Amino acid sequence: MRCDVLAVRMTKLAGESGTGFKKRLSMSTSNPKYGTINFELVGRWLHLPAEEDGPFWALNLMKYHEVAQYADGRESSITGAEADDAYAPIGPLAAVGALPSLLANVTAQPNGEPDWDRIAIVRYPTRASFFEMQERDDFKDAHEHKEAGMEFTIVMGCQPLSTSEASKEDGELVMRVMRFVEGTTEAGADPEGVTPVAHFEVEGVIVGDKRRWDHVRFDRATPEAIAALTEVEGIEEQVITVLGRPFIERIVES
Repeated sequence: MRCDVLAVRMTKLAGESGTGFKKRLSMSTSNPKYGTINFELVGRWLHLPAEEDGPFWALNLMKYHEVAQYADGRESSITGAEADDAYAPIGPLAAVGALPSLLANVTAQPNGEPDWDRIAIVRYPTRASFFEMQERDDFKDAHEHKEAGMEFTIVMGCQPLSTSEASKEDGELVMRVMRFVEGTTEAGADPEGVTPVAHFEVEGVIVGDKRRWDHVRFDRATPEAIAALTEVEGIEEQVITVLGRPFIERIVES
């Protein structure tokens, strides 16, 4: 399924330890090839009292295999992105009340590694709903397609800090994932030509590698500003991606 068709379908959506949770998952979802689950974070979330739970935004950074690689060894002629489109958990997301907020392909990456292919954000009503989705049979049944298509992914739980309206006239949509210099809590001033869209604080990486991240920023930026973003002070490491026209864009509304 093409990503634009997938987007149309998605737009229709209007007391246990992490180890215990791992045991209750299927092998494919508890030990994915495309990243390492942060069971420390998972354990904290599973112990979270219902009255303290609430919405969170899951940011997904996705890097695909050129050709889908299925675990059963079948020959495949589809791309990794197409396999991930086949996985797209539209039904499970709707069932738990989750809302896709952004879906866009990466058109350029001035900084950071690896080279990402697609970015997505999903708003979950609670962390409990996220776990509920993981245990649904329809989610598990489709997971083989994600395993086949995804070379590597980082999924992080985020909380919004600010949102504002920006138009296409303000420049291209840019995402920055930042880790601040140790001992600091914010980056330096942005260059002229950057218009904020939505800024998030990272609660923790759910799936990924050992890297820690602090903030995620979505902005509109002019070409000159994009070129200058790598010079912003106070940042130890950052990923900067320029996004193509989003298939879904409702970060502010969500």
